[in-house]
Amino acid sequence: MSAPREAKSERRSPEIVLRDGRPAAVILDIDEYQDMLERLEELDDLEMLRAMREKPLKFRNLEEFLAEYRPGV
Repeated sequence: MSAPREAKSERRSPEIVLRDGRPAAVILDIDEYQDMLERLEELDDLEMLRAMREKPLKFRNLEEFLAEYRPGV
């Protein structure tokens, strides 16, 4: 049985791990880490969308598309 999730206000602060007196790693609450990964993925998606919008639109008729696209054939 897993432990109940902590409320956002009850999350522990990140812990900094020192190596030779210098910051080397950070220990985060797992929920905070997962939230961070989701935000990074959303940023990647937004950047890809921006790049797609900058390209000019190209249209082809259906016959041309089907002549090139034949999955599993």
